Amino acid sequence: MTKVLWPNLFIVGAVKSGTTSLYAYLRQHPDIFFPEMKEPHFFAQPAPSPEQRHLITFVGDQAGYLRLYERSGDRRWRGDASPSYLWSAPAAARIAEVAPEARIIIILRDPIERAYAQYLMDYSEGAIDRPFFEALQHDWERPDKGWGVSQLYVELGLYTGQIQRYRALFGGDQVLVLLLEDLKKDARGVLTRIAHFLDIPEGPMAMIDTAEAHNRYKQPKGQWARWLAGHPVSRFLGERVMPRRLGEYIWEHWMQKDAPKPPIDARAVAYLQSIYGPELVALETELGRPLPELRRSWAAASHAASPPDVGIAPIHRAADVATRVQTEGAVDR
Repeated sequence: MTKVLWPNLFIVGAVKSGTTSLYAYLRQHPDIFFPEMKEPHFFAQPAPSPEQRHLITFVGDQAGYLRLYERSGDRRWRGDASPSYLWSAPAAARIAEVAPEARIIIILRDPIERAYAQYLMDYSEGAIDRPFFEALQHDWERPDKGWGVSQLYVELGLYTGQIQRYRALFGGDQVLVLLLEDLKKDARGVLTRIAHFLDIPEGPMAMIDTAEAHNRYKQPKGQWARWLAGHPVSRFLGERVMPRRLGEYIWEHWMQKDAPKPPIDARAVAYLQSIYGPELVALETELGRPLPELRRSWAAASHAASPPDVGIAPIHRAADVATRVQTEGAVDR
């Protein structure tokens, strides 16, 4: 009977926090295999809403998922870099069931910057038209949650419980938590840490090209680009008919342009600070270290003009956040 070779290395998130760069770097190491499809989302088993179905690409069946790894050969590590797994409680449990010895890599970013980067991506791809502050409020308050159902702008940045879940399932020695700021400042140092974590030679890490920052912000060249990016037919052609790399090249080079990132709405910053302030205190306790890298938005706000009174009470109520944490298992089957 043929042994099933499940992936044993997972870059689980967070979304818009450097997972694409890690994927691009690590697949250059001779002991690591990643398939061409970075984000199969198999263990999250998304159930996207009809209006978002064309925006979500995933592999839902086991046979199709395992085929992604048929050419992994004898490489020690077989990887999956689906960022839905950090948020999804069922995904974490499913991974632990089939690959209890797996190594888990988590990379974090200032949660306010993370939410805004995700929004800019969604806007560029025609997935959303609301202004950021309005989109945050609408998404946080909507009752239906899930990968491909809501945007999860706030929930994807509630890191503490997500990390605790993986540590409980796999043990602290099998979970590595990294920071995007460290990857930006010292990519070689981060790759060396990963080599030690995976017990693989450091030498090949020194040969990896880390010059390019992958999946960085670009602006659509016009409304026509947003319309095409969000249209079901063009998405189907770009992701299912064309070679994956060709579709990505057309999007990045023909439909986007370099541009400065638009400034974030001060009301959105205040709104998110009321949620993430207590969350980061809990995260620092969990990781046993201060995390100024995740408070860049607080420092930026302190040097800017005072934000307006947004007229909201603090919304990081324990019961409110607990409800959202508990619904992860219910909405992401």
